Amino acid sequence: MQLTVEVEAELMEANKRRAARQLSQRGKIPGFRPGKAPYDVIVRYYGEGAIVEQAMELLIDDIYPKVLEEAKIEPAAPGSLEKIESVDPPKLIFRVPLSPEVELGNYRTLRLPYEWSAPGEEELENVLTYLRQKYATTETVDRPIEASDFVLCDVKGALIEAKNGDDLSESLSRTGFALVIRQEASKDEWPYPGFARELIGLKPGESKTIKHKFAKDASNEALRGKTATFEVTVQIVRSMTLPDLDDEFARMVGEFENLEQLKAHLVEEIEMRSQENYDEQYYENLLAQVRQGAIIKYPPQLVEKKIEQSLDRLRERLEIQGMDLDTYLKMLNTDEQTFKEEQVKPVAIQSLETDLLLDEVIKAENIQIDEVSWHQEMNQILSELVSQGFDIDKVEGGKQGQKQVAAAIGRQAFDRLMATRALERLKAIATGQLEQEQAEGKKKPKKASTGKRSAKTEQKQLEGEEKTTETEPSVSAEQESQSSS
Repeated sequence: MQLTVEVEAELMEANKRRAARQLSQRGKIPGFRPGKAPYDVIVRYYGEGAIVEQAMELLIDDIYPKVLEEAKIEPAAPGSLEKIESVDPPKLIFRVPLSPEVELGNYRTLRLPYEWSAPGEEELENVLTYLRQKYATTETVDRPIEASDFVLCDVKGALIEAKNGDDLSESLSRTGFALVIRQEASKDEWPYPGFARELIGLKPGESKTIKHKFAKDASNEALRGKTATFEVTVQIVRSMTLPDLDDEFARMVGEFENLEQLKAHLVEEIEMRSQENYDEQYYENLLAQVRQGAIIKYPPQLVEKKIEQSLDRLRERLEIQGMDLDTYLKMLNTDEQTFKEEQVKPVAIQSLETDLLLDEVIKAENIQIDEVSWHQEMNQILSELVSQGFDIDKVEGGKQGQKQVAAAIGRQAFDRLMATRALERLKAIATGQLEQEQAEGKKKPKKASTGKRSAKTEQKQLEGEEKTTETEPSVSAEQESQSSS
Protein backbone atom coordinates (compact mmCIF):
# COMPACT_ATOMS: atom_id res chain seq x y z
CA MET A 1 0.00 0.00 0.00
CA GLN A 2 0.97 3.65 -0.36
CA LEU A 3 1.37 5.98 2.60
CA THR A 4 1.48 9.75 1.96
CA VAL A 5 3.17 11.79 4.67
CA GLU A 6 3.16 15.59 4.86
CA VAL A 7 5.97 16.95 7.05
CA GLU A 8 5.58 20.09 9.10
CA ALA A 9 7.84 22.98 8.11
CA GLU A 10 9.32 23.19 11.63
CA LEU A 11 10.38 19.53 11.53
CA MET A 12 11.95 19.95 8.12
CA GLU A 13 13.87 23.02 9.28
CA ALA A 14 15.18 21.16 12.32
CA ASN A 15 16.42 18.32 10.10
CA LYS A 16 18.11 20.76 7.72
CA ARG A 17 20.10 22.14 10.64
CA ARG A 18 20.98 18.58 11.78
CA ALA A 19 22.11 17.81 8.24
CA ALA A 20 24.21 20.98 8.11
CA ARG A 21 25.97 20.05 11.36
CA GLN A 22 26.76 16.57 10.04
CA LEU A 23 28.16 17.97 6.80
CA SER A 24 30.34 20.49 8.63
CA GLN A 25 31.65 17.80 11.00
CA ARG A 26 32.68 15.53 8.14
CA GLY A 27 34.30 18.24 6.00
CA LYS A 28 36.58 21.20 6.45
CA ILE A 29 35.24 24.74 6.02
CA PRO A 30 38.06 27.33 5.83
CA GLY A 31 38.31 29.43 8.99
CA PHE A 32 36.22 27.10 11.18
CA ARG A 33 36.88 24.00 13.21
CA PRO A 34 34.85 20.89 12.21
CA GLY A 35 31.24 21.30 13.33
CA LYS A 36 31.65 24.93 14.45
CA ALA A 37 30.67 26.84 11.30
CA PRO A 38 27.39 28.84 11.41
CA TYR A 39 24.40 27.49 9.48
CA ASP A 40 24.39 30.23 6.82
CA VAL A 41 28.12 29.64 6.14
CA ILE A 42 27.51 25.88 5.72
CA VAL A 43 24.67 26.60 3.27
CA ARG A 44 26.90 28.86 1.17
CA TYR A 45 29.76 26.34 1.23
CA TYR A 46 27.83 23.11 0.44
CA GLY A 47 24.76 24.54 -1.26
CA GLU A 48 21.08 24.34 -0.35
CA GLY A 49 20.57 21.20 -2.43
CA ALA A 50 23.14 19.10 -0.55
CA ILE A 51 21.68 20.10 2.82
CA VAL A 52 18.09 19.35 1.72
CA GLU A 53 19.16 15.95 0.37
CA GLN A 54 20.87 15.05 3.65
CA ALA A 55 17.91 16.40 5.64
CA MET A 56 15.48 14.21 3.68
CA GLU A 57 17.50 11.08 4.52
CA LEU A 58 17.42 11.97 8.21
CA LEU A 59 13.72 12.74 8.00
CA ILE A 60 12.84 9.42 6.36
CA ASP A 61 14.79 7.37 8.91
CA ASP A 62 13.09 9.28 11.72
CA ILE A 63 9.46 9.43 10.65
CA TYR A 64 8.90 6.09 8.83
CA PRO A 65 8.68 3.95 12.03
CA LYS A 66 6.45 6.56 13.65
CA VAL A 67 4.13 6.66 10.64
CA LEU A 68 3.71 2.86 10.77
CA GLU A 69 3.01 2.99 14.50
CA GLU A 70 0.42 5.75 14.17
CA ALA A 71 -1.29 3.95 11.26
CA LYS A 72 -1.19 0.67 13.24
CA ILE A 73 0.44 -1.13 10.30
CA GLU A 74 2.64 -4.19 10.67
CA PRO A 75 4.55 -4.47 7.38
CA ALA A 76 5.44 -7.90 6.00
CA ALA A 77 8.85 -6.63 4.87
CA PRO A 78 10.89 -3.40 4.97
CA GLY A 79 9.18 -0.54 3.16
CA SER A 80 10.69 1.94 0.75
CA LEU A 81 10.39 5.57 -0.28
CA GLU A 82 8.53 5.54 -3.58
CA LYS A 83 8.93 9.23 -4.37
CA ILE A 84 9.27 12.73 -2.94
CA GLU A 85 6.21 14.53 -4.23
CA SER A 86 7.39 17.93 -3.02
CA VAL A 87 10.16 19.43 -0.94
CA ASP A 88 8.52 22.68 0.14
CA PRO A 89 6.47 21.68 1.98
CA PRO A 90 7.93 18.14 2.28
CA LYS A 91 5.50 15.48 1.02
CA LEU A 92 6.72 11.86 0.97
CA ILE A 93 5.07 8.75 -0.47
CA PHE A 94 6.12 5.40 1.01
CA ARG A 95 5.46 1.92 -0.40
CA VAL A 96 4.59 -0.39 2.50
CA PRO A 97 4.32 -4.17 1.94
CA LEU A 98 1.30 -5.37 3.92
CA SER A 99 1.08 -8.67 5.76
CA PRO A 100 -0.20 -11.60 3.68
CA GLU A 101 -3.90 -12.38 3.61
CA VAL A 102 -5.08 -15.99 3.31
CA GLU A 103 -8.60 -17.34 2.99
CA LEU A 104 -8.59 -21.13 3.12
CA GLY A 105 -12.04 -21.62 1.67
CA ASN A 106 -14.04 -24.73 2.53
CA TYR A 107 -10.98 -26.94 3.06
CA ARG A 108 -12.80 -29.13 5.57
CA THR A 109 -14.77 -30.75 2.75
CA LEU A 110 -11.63 -31.94 0.93
CA ARG A 111 -11.26 -35.69 0.52
CA LEU A 112 -8.15 -37.55 -0.62
CA PRO A 113 -7.74 -41.21 0.39
CA TYR A 114 -4.40 -42.35 1.80
CA GLU A 115 -3.59 -45.59 -0.01
CA TRP A 116 0.06 -46.44 0.68
CA SER A 117 0.90 -50.14 0.77
CA ALA A 118 4.17 -51.82 1.70
CA PRO A 119 6.48 -52.94 -1.17
CA GLY A 120 6.53 -56.63 -2.02
CA GLU A 121 9.26 -59.27 -1.95
CA GLU A 122 10.71 -58.02 -5.25
CA GLU A 123 12.08 -54.85 -3.66
CA LEU A 124 13.73 -56.87 -0.88
CA GLU A 125 15.33 -59.16 -3.47
CA ASN A 126 16.71 -56.15 -5.35
CA VAL A 127 18.33 -54.76 -2.21
CA LEU A 128 19.79 -58.16 -1.29
CA THR A 129 21.22 -58.49 -4.81
CA TYR A 130 22.82 -55.06 -4.50
CA LEU A 131 24.40 -56.01 -1.16
CA ARG A 132 25.69 -59.33 -2.54
CA GLN A 133 27.29 -57.49 -5.45
CA LYS A 134 28.84 -55.01 -3.03
CA TYR A 135 30.51 -57.81 -1.07
CA ALA A 136 31.27 -60.02 -4.08
CA THR A 137 34.70 -61.29 -5.09
CA THR A 138 35.90 -60.60 -8.65
CA GLU A 139 38.19 -62.31 -11.15
CA THR A 140 39.63 -60.80 -14.35
CA VAL A 141 38.31 -62.52 -17.50
CA ASP A 142 39.03 -62.22 -21.22
CA ARG A 143 35.53 -62.56 -22.64
CA PRO A 144 32.63 -60.35 -23.69
CA ILE A 145 30.86 -58.42 -20.96
CA GLU A 146 27.85 -60.15 -19.39
CA ALA A 147 25.20 -59.06 -16.91
CA SER A 148 26.54 -58.87 -13.32
CA ASP A 149 30.15 -58.26 -14.46
CA PHE A 150 32.35 -55.58 -12.93
CA VAL A 151 33.79 -53.32 -15.66
CA LEU A 152 36.51 -50.68 -15.74
CA CYS A 153 36.36 -48.35 -18.74
CA ASP A 154 37.17 -44.90 -20.12
CA VAL A 155 34.26 -42.69 -21.18
CA LYS A 156 34.65 -39.66 -23.41
CA GLY A 157 31.37 -37.76 -23.78
CA ALA A 158 30.36 -34.61 -25.64
CA LEU A 159 27.17 -32.80 -26.54
CA ILE A 160 26.05 -32.79 -30.15
CA GLU A 161 25.76 -29.25 -31.55
CA ALA A 162 27.05 -27.70 -28.34
CA LYS A 163 26.68 -23.90 -28.22
CA ASN A 164 29.18 -21.43 -26.83
CA GLY A 165 29.52 -21.94 -23.09
CA ASP A 166 27.54 -25.18 -23.41
CA ASP A 167 30.50 -27.58 -23.62
CA LEU A 168 29.93 -30.21 -20.93
CA SER A 169 32.49 -32.71 -22.22
CA GLU A 170 34.42 -32.63 -18.94
CA SER A 171 31.37 -33.56 -16.86
CA LEU A 172 30.39 -36.22 -19.43
CA SER A 173 33.81 -37.91 -19.43
CA ARG A 174 35.53 -40.20 -16.93
CA THR A 175 38.78 -42.11 -16.92
CA GLY A 176 38.95 -45.45 -15.12
CA PHE A 177 35.19 -45.47 -14.58
CA ALA A 178 34.02 -48.51 -12.61
CA LEU A 179 30.51 -49.89 -12.94
CA VAL A 180 28.50 -53.05 -12.42
CA ILE A 181 26.35 -54.37 -15.26
CA ARG A 182 23.09 -54.69 -13.36
CA GLN A 183 20.07 -56.65 -14.51
CA GLU A 184 17.85 -53.54 -14.40
CA ALA A 185 18.59 -49.90 -15.11
CA SER A 186 19.00 -47.71 -12.04
CA LYS A 187 17.70 -44.14 -11.89
CA ASP A 188 20.96 -43.09 -10.19
CA GLU A 189 23.12 -44.62 -12.93
CA TRP A 190 25.74 -42.37 -14.58
CA PRO A 191 25.55 -40.82 -17.13
CA TYR A 192 21.97 -42.03 -17.65
CA PRO A 193 19.78 -44.98 -16.64
CA GLY A 194 20.57 -48.04 -18.77
CA PHE A 195 24.08 -46.95 -19.77
CA ALA A 196 25.81 -50.02 -18.30
CA ARG A 197 23.73 -52.49 -20.30
CA GLU A 198 24.87 -50.78 -23.52
CA LEU A 199 28.31 -52.35 -22.89
CA ILE A 200 27.15 -55.98 -22.89
CA GLY A 201 29.05 -57.93 -25.56
CA LEU A 202 32.19 -55.76 -25.61
CA LYS A 203 35.58 -57.34 -24.86
CA PRO A 204 38.55 -55.77 -23.05
CA GLY A 205 40.24 -53.31 -25.40
CA GLU A 206 37.17 -52.81 -27.60
CA SER A 207 35.38 -49.49 -28.03
CA LYS A 208 31.83 -48.40 -28.77
CA THR A 209 30.21 -45.05 -29.52
CA ILE A 210 26.80 -44.55 -27.91
CA LYS A 211 24.35 -41.80 -28.81
CA HIS A 212 21.80 -40.76 -26.18
CA LYS A 213 19.15 -38.06 -25.86
CA PHE A 214 18.51 -37.03 -22.27
CA ALA A 215 14.94 -36.84 -21.02
CA LYS A 216 13.35 -33.45 -20.38
CA ASP A 217 13.17 -34.31 -16.67
CA ALA A 218 16.77 -35.59 -16.37
CA SER A 219 18.27 -35.09 -12.90
CA ASN A 220 21.04 -32.90 -14.36
CA GLU A 221 19.28 -29.70 -15.46
CA ALA A 222 22.11 -28.80 -17.85
CA LEU A 223 21.47 -31.96 -19.91
CA ARG A 224 17.68 -31.91 -20.16
CA GLY A 225 16.48 -32.52 -23.70
CA LYS A 226 20.02 -32.53 -25.11
CA THR A 227 21.78 -35.22 -27.15
CA ALA A 228 25.28 -36.49 -26.43
CA THR A 229 27.70 -39.10 -27.75
CA PHE A 230 29.82 -41.33 -25.51
CA GLU A 231 32.95 -43.08 -26.78
CA VAL A 232 33.54 -45.99 -24.40
CA THR A 233 36.73 -48.05 -24.27
CA VAL A 234 36.68 -51.18 -22.10
CA GLN A 235 39.83 -51.65 -20.03
CA ILE A 236 39.08 -54.54 -17.67
CA VAL A 237 36.25 -57.06 -17.27
CA ARG A 238 35.93 -58.97 -14.02
CA SER A 239 33.39 -61.68 -13.29
CA MET A 240 31.67 -61.46 -9.93
CA THR A 241 31.16 -64.32 -7.50
CA LEU A 242 28.35 -63.42 -5.17
CA PRO A 243 28.46 -64.54 -1.53
CA ASP A 244 25.88 -67.09 -0.41
CA LEU A 245 22.75 -65.63 1.09
CA ASP A 246 23.14 -67.06 4.61
CA ASP A 247 23.76 -66.11 8.24
CA GLU A 248 27.47 -65.52 7.58
CA PHE A 249 26.60 -62.99 4.87
CA ALA A 250 24.28 -61.20 7.32
CA ARG A 251 27.12 -60.88 9.83
CA MET A 252 29.39 -59.61 7.04
CA VAL A 253 26.93 -56.84 6.15
CA GLY A 254 26.39 -55.54 9.66
CA GLU A 255 25.68 -56.37 13.27
CA PHE A 256 23.07 -59.02 12.51
CA GLU A 257 22.94 -62.45 14.13
CA ASN A 258 21.37 -64.19 11.17
CA LEU A 259 19.85 -63.73 7.73
CA GLU A 260 16.32 -63.33 9.04
CA GLN A 261 17.41 -60.41 11.22
CA LEU A 262 19.06 -58.75 8.22
CA LYS A 263 15.93 -59.23 6.12
CA ALA A 264 13.73 -57.79 8.86
CA HIS A 265 15.97 -54.72 9.05
CA LEU A 266 15.94 -54.26 5.27
CA VAL A 267 12.16 -54.62 5.09
CA GLU A 268 11.82 -51.89 7.72
CA GLU A 269 14.17 -49.60 5.79
CA ILE A 270 12.45 -50.31 2.45
CA GLU A 271 9.00 -49.64 3.88
CA MET A 272 10.16 -46.43 5.56
CA ARG A 273 11.63 -45.04 2.32
CA SER A 274 8.59 -46.15 0.35
CA GLN A 275 6.20 -44.45 2.74
CA GLU A 276 8.31 -41.28 2.82
CA ASN A 277 8.15 -41.08 -0.98
CA TYR A 278 4.41 -41.72 -0.97
CA ASP A 279 3.83 -39.13 1.76
CA GLU A 280 5.78 -36.51 -0.16
CA GLN A 281 3.56 -36.95 -3.21
CA TYR A 282 0.39 -37.30 -1.14
CA TYR A 283 0.92 -34.05 0.76
CA GLU A 284 1.91 -32.27 -2.45
CA ASN A 285 -1.41 -33.32 -4.02
CA LEU A 286 -3.34 -32.44 -0.87
CA LEU A 287 -1.83 -28.95 -0.64
CA ALA A 288 -2.58 -28.42 -4.32
CA GLN A 289 -6.27 -29.09 -3.58
CA VAL A 290 -6.23 -26.71 -0.61
CA ARG A 291 -4.54 -24.09 -2.79
CA GLN A 292 -7.26 -24.36 -5.45
CA GLY A 293 -9.94 -23.35 -2.97
CA ALA A 294 -7.89 -20.68 -1.22
CA ILE A 295 -7.26 -16.99 -1.85
CA ILE A 296 -3.71 -15.84 -1.08
CA LYS A 297 -2.46 -12.26 -1.23
CA TYR A 298 1.09 -11.20 -0.40
CA PRO A 299 3.57 -8.45 -1.35
CA PRO A 300 6.26 -9.19 -3.97
CA GLN A 301 8.95 -8.46 -1.38
CA LEU A 302 8.20 -11.82 0.27
CA VAL A 303 8.86 -13.63 -3.01
CA GLU A 304 12.16 -11.78 -3.39
CA LYS A 305 13.14 -12.81 0.11
CA LYS A 306 12.36 -16.47 -0.69
CA ILE A 307 14.40 -16.24 -3.89
CA GLU A 308 17.43 -14.92 -2.03
CA GLN A 309 17.09 -17.64 0.60
CA SER A 310 16.97 -20.29 -2.14
CA LEU A 311 20.05 -18.85 -3.83
CA ASP A 312 21.91 -18.77 -0.52
CA ARG A 313 21.14 -22.46 0.07
CA LEU A 314 22.23 -23.28 -3.50
CA ARG A 315 25.52 -21.45 -2.99
CA GLU A 316 26.13 -23.45 0.20
CA ARG A 317 25.47 -26.77 -1.58
CA LEU A 318 27.71 -25.79 -4.50
CA GLU A 319 30.47 -24.73 -2.13
CA ILE A 320 30.43 -28.21 -0.58
CA GLN A 321 30.91 -29.62 -4.10
CA GLY A 322 33.79 -27.23 -4.76
CA MET A 323 31.84 -25.08 -7.23
CA ASP A 324 30.56 -21.51 -7.25
CA LEU A 325 27.30 -20.15 -8.63
CA ASP A 326 28.89 -18.55 -11.71
CA THR A 327 30.39 -21.88 -12.81
CA TYR A 328 27.08 -23.64 -12.21
CA LEU A 329 25.22 -21.07 -14.31
CA LYS A 330 27.73 -21.46 -17.13
CA MET A 331 27.04 -25.21 -17.10
CA LEU A 332 23.35 -24.41 -17.50
CA ASN A 333 24.16 -21.92 -20.27
CA THR A 334 22.24 -19.14 -18.54
CA ASP A 335 22.77 -15.99 -16.46
CA GLU A 336 21.75 -15.26 -12.90
CA GLN A 337 18.76 -13.07 -13.75
CA THR A 338 17.28 -15.62 -16.18
CA PHE A 339 17.97 -18.45 -13.74
CA LYS A 340 16.21 -16.56 -10.93
CA GLU A 341 13.20 -15.76 -13.10
CA GLU A 342 12.76 -19.14 -14.80
CA GLN A 343 14.09 -21.64 -12.26
CA VAL A 344 14.14 -20.15 -8.77
CA LYS A 345 11.09 -17.86 -8.74
CA PRO A 346 8.41 -20.51 -9.52
CA VAL A 347 9.79 -22.72 -6.73
CA ALA A 348 10.01 -19.73 -4.36
CA ILE A 349 6.36 -18.81 -5.03
CA GLN A 350 5.22 -22.38 -4.42
CA SER A 351 7.25 -22.58 -1.21
CA LEU A 352 5.94 -19.22 0.04
CA GLU A 353 2.31 -20.09 -0.69
CA THR A 354 2.74 -23.48 1.00
CA ASP A 355 4.12 -21.77 4.11
CA LEU A 356 1.24 -19.27 4.15
CA LEU A 357 -1.36 -22.01 3.71
CA LEU A 358 0.11 -24.09 6.53
CA ASP A 359 0.32 -21.05 8.81
CA GLU A 360 -3.37 -20.38 8.20
CA VAL A 361 -4.26 -24.04 8.83
CA ILE A 362 -2.34 -23.86 12.11
CA LYS A 363 -4.36 -20.83 13.19
CA ALA A 364 -7.70 -22.14 11.92
CA GLU A 365 -7.24 -25.52 13.60
CA ASN A 366 -5.61 -24.08 16.74
CA ILE A 367 -2.75 -26.56 16.38
CA GLN A 368 -0.43 -26.84 19.36
CA ILE A 369 2.66 -28.82 20.30
CA ASP A 370 3.71 -30.27 23.64
CA GLU A 371 7.04 -29.87 25.36
CA VAL A 372 8.12 -33.50 24.90
CA SER A 373 7.58 -33.46 21.12
CA TRP A 374 9.34 -30.12 20.85
CA HIS A 375 12.42 -31.39 22.69
CA GLN A 376 12.48 -34.52 20.56
CA GLU A 377 12.45 -32.41 17.41
CA MET A 378 15.29 -30.25 18.73
CA ASN A 379 17.34 -33.35 19.50
CA GLN A 380 16.66 -34.63 15.99
CA ILE A 381 17.90 -31.38 14.43
CA LEU A 382 20.97 -31.38 16.67
CA SER A 383 21.73 -34.98 15.67
CA GLU A 384 21.48 -34.00 12.00
CA LEU A 385 23.90 -31.12 12.57
CA VAL A 386 26.36 -33.34 14.47
CA SER A 387 26.31 -35.90 11.65
CA GLN A 388 27.38 -33.04 9.33
CA GLY A 389 30.36 -32.19 11.55
CA PHE A 390 28.77 -29.51 13.76
CA ASP A 391 30.36 -29.09 17.21
CA ILE A 392 28.52 -26.74 19.58
CA ASP A 393 31.64 -26.42 21.75
CA LYS A 394 33.39 -24.72 18.81
CA VAL A 395 30.68 -22.09 18.25
CA GLU A 396 32.08 -18.55 18.20
CA GLY A 397 31.03 -16.26 21.02
CA GLY A 398 31.35 -18.68 23.93
CA LYS A 399 28.28 -19.34 26.03
CA GLN A 400 26.39 -16.44 24.46
CA GLY A 401 27.04 -17.85 21.00
CA GLN A 402 25.93 -21.32 22.13
CA LYS A 403 22.77 -19.82 23.60
CA GLN A 404 21.98 -18.12 20.28
CA VAL A 405 22.52 -21.40 18.39
CA ALA A 406 20.28 -23.24 20.86
CA ALA A 407 17.57 -20.60 20.39
CA ALA A 408 17.84 -20.92 16.60
CA ILE A 409 17.52 -24.71 16.85
CA GLY A 410 14.50 -24.23 19.10
CA ARG A 411 12.80 -21.95 16.58
CA GLN A 412 13.58 -24.32 13.72
CA ALA A 413 12.22 -27.26 15.69
CA PHE A 414 9.06 -25.31 16.51
CA ASP A 415 8.47 -24.31 12.87
CA ARG A 416 9.20 -27.77 11.51
CA LEU A 417 7.01 -29.51 14.06
CA MET A 418 4.14 -27.08 13.52
CA ALA A 419 4.29 -27.66 9.75
CA THR A 420 4.26 -31.41 10.32
CA ARG A 421 1.25 -31.13 12.63
CA ALA A 422 -0.58 -28.99 10.06
CA LEU A 423 0.00 -31.58 7.33
CA GLU A 424 -1.15 -34.36 9.65
CA ARG A 425 -4.32 -32.41 10.41
CA LEU A 426 -5.03 -31.91 6.70
CA LYS A 427 -4.52 -35.63 6.14
CA ALA A 428 -6.92 -36.43 8.99
CA ILE A 429 -9.49 -34.11 7.38
CA ALA A 430 -9.00 -35.47 3.86
CA THR A 431 -9.29 -39.11 4.93
CA GLY A 432 -12.29 -38.54 7.18
CA GLN A 433 -10.28 -39.56 10.26
CA LEU A 434 -10.78 -36.24 12.07
CA GLU A 435 -14.55 -36.36 11.58
CA GLN A 436 -14.61 -39.87 12.97
CA GLU A 437 -12.44 -38.96 15.97
CA GLN A 438 -14.60 -35.95 16.78
CA ALA A 439 -17.72 -38.07 16.62
CA GLU A 440 -16.16 -40.62 18.98
CA GLY A 441 -14.79 -37.88 21.24
CA LYS A 442 -18.28 -36.58 21.99
CA LYS A 443 -19.04 -39.91 23.65
CA LYS A 444 -15.97 -39.85 25.94
CA PRO A 445 -15.33 -37.68 29.07
CA LYS A 446 -12.66 -35.00 28.68
CA LYS A 447 -9.29 -35.57 30.40
CA ALA A 448 -7.91 -33.03 32.87
CA SER A 449 -4.99 -30.83 31.80
CA THR A 450 -1.55 -32.24 32.61
CA GLY A 451 -0.15 -28.81 33.46
CA LYS A 452 3.13 -29.41 31.57
CA ARG A 453 5.29 -26.44 30.71
CA SER A 454 4.85 -25.32 27.14
CA ALA A 455 7.32 -25.27 24.29
CA LYS A 456 6.92 -21.49 24.22
CA THR A 457 8.01 -21.20 27.86
CA GLU A 458 11.07 -23.37 27.23
CA GLN A 459 11.91 -21.37 24.10
CA LYS A 460 11.90 -18.13 26.07
CA GLN A 461 14.44 -19.61 28.49
CA LEU A 462 16.69 -20.71 25.61
CA GLU A 463 16.63 -17.16 24.26
CA GLY A 464 17.64 -15.77 27.64
CA GLU A 465 14.28 -14.24 28.49
CA GLU A 466 12.94 -14.11 32.04
CA LYS A 467 11.53 -17.35 33.40
CA THR A 468 7.82 -17.42 33.91
CA THR A 469 5.77 -19.10 36.58
CA GLU A 470 2.93 -19.59 34.14
CA THR A 471 2.21 -23.20 33.15
CA GLU A 472 0.31 -24.38 30.14
CA PRO A 473 -0.01 -27.76 28.43
CA SER A 474 0.89 -26.61 24.94
CA VAL A 475 1.67 -23.65 22.71
CA SER A 476 -0.06 -22.48 19.56
CA ALA A 477 1.45 -20.79 16.52
CA GLU A 478 -0.51 -17.62 17.22
CA GLN A 479 0.89 -17.45 20.75
CA GLU A 480 4.42 -18.06 19.49
CA SER A 481 3.99 -15.31 16.88
CA GLN A 482 2.80 -12.86 19.48
CA SER A 483 5.70 -13.81 21.73
CA SER A 484 8.25 -13.27 18.96
CA SER A 485 6.85 -9.88 18.02
